[in-house]
Amino acid sequence: MTGFPLIIVFVIAIIVMILAISKLKIHPFLSIMVVSLVFGLVAGIPLNNVTKDGTTTLGIANVIGAGFSGTFTNIGIVIILGALVGTILEATGAAFRLADMVIKLVGPKRPVLAMQLMGWVVSIPVFCDSGFVILDPIRKALVKKTRVSSVAMTVALSLGLYASHVFIPPTPGPIAAANTLYEGAGQSVNLLLVMGLGALVSIPALIGAYIFAAAVGKSVKSQEDVDIEGATKSYEEIKASYGKLPGGFISLAPIIVPIVLMALGSIAAMAKWTGAALAIFSFLGTPIIALAVGVLFGVLQIAQTGKLNKFYDITNETLKVVGPILFITAAGGVLGRVIASTDIVNFIKTNADYLAAVGIFFPFLLSAILKTAQGSSTVALTTTAGIVAPLLGVLGLESPARIALTVMAIGAGAMTVSHANDSYFWVVTNFGGMTPEQGYKTQTLGTLVEGLCGMLGVFILSLFIR
Repeated sequence: MTGFPLIIVFVIAIIVMILAISKLKIHPFLSIMVVSLVFGLVAGIPLNNVTKDGTTTLGIANVIGAGFSGTFTNIGIVIILGALVGTILEATGAAFRLADMVIKLVGPKRPVLAMQLMGWVVSIPVFCDSGFVILDPIRKALVKKTRVSSVAMTVALSLGLYASHVFIPPTPGPIAAANTLYEGAGQSVNLLLVMGLGALVSIPALIGAYIFAAAVGKSVKSQEDVDIEGATKSYEEIKASYGKLPGGFISLAPIIVPIVLMALGSIAAMAKWTGAALAIFSFLGTPIIALAVGVLFGVLQIAQTGKLNKFYDITNETLKVVGPILFITAAGGVLGRVIASTDIVNFIKTNADYLAAVGIFFPFLLSAILKTAQGSSTVALTTTAGIVAPLLGVLGLESPARIALTVMAIGAGAMTVSHANDSYFWVVTNFGGMTPEQGYKTQTLGTLVEGLCGMLGVFILSLFIR
């Protein structure tokens, strides 16, 4: 199948996938895999390998297998190690130490900003829903101490966590999206560039989120605002409940050291170092090795807090959490490989003028549609990356820097918007003492504002980055 009928089938396949996930409540892994199989068959991928004129066309089973295994080969260990670092930060109380450092840096007179930056830092290695639960006692204590709007603090924390969750590795979504896009362009993943642009794009997103949080706190009052004198612990009591906390450096090390190692690896390659220096820094700068070193610092963190006997349980819990993410990520890779194996790319190239006019907004809009429909930012990131990867050349986004920018556009869409089909929506509203109606006015509208501000930043950067 080719031409416009193939595009119609493709659109129907995406709609069916969205409905299967959001309406029929079929697991994203199964939904994506089944849709990939059916779409591949309808699009004309053969049942078995076909060799003609010395060229072998893979059958549908081998296409699916290649997409699945390719994702695990390139990104599986990175996701596991990044998640393990986050779990260690949770278990040792280092996440609290990091939050405390942010508070001291920003100052007690700006609690809303402190809360937002706290979330942004903690969610770099920690999933946003876990990060919210971890930091919520601190938020409540600060609300009690400062008498600032509970809603403003809740929204600031939520959106601060969200920004790094969708923009900055080592959270799985942006890592998986970057891997899919760079692999689709036949390039090595430049994870450091993605991290740098993620931090940069976070700035307009955080500014928009901060303004929104401050404004909505004046118009929406939660039950917490009415009765904040409840059972909230003092700031000192919360700190004491963690027992012995790791020191400042050892708390930062699992995050900072991998970033530094990856930076040195990129510098070694760009500066064209030779000999032992190139070999060592290229090795240490590989994302898998860099994050493994971060885990080692995490183990030191566990030992420092006297919880080394819990390391087995921490690792086991991490693997339980990461498993579904890995499979969903791999399913996204399958969908991307199936799309690349059909004639859809050739058809789009023939009509490139229309699509090129959309440019960097195409991945944003597609990701936003998927996010709003099925609720998961990670699914939106991975699935959109799989769809966009074969189209990078058509969209004029095939350079290393513009691929990283495409990851940011997908990330901005993946936060637009969080509502009732998103587990994070319920974490924020329930822990923040808000009703669902208040959640739509705060969390849903806030993620819309943050996503649009993030995309505005991506668009401005796209005018200069080639």
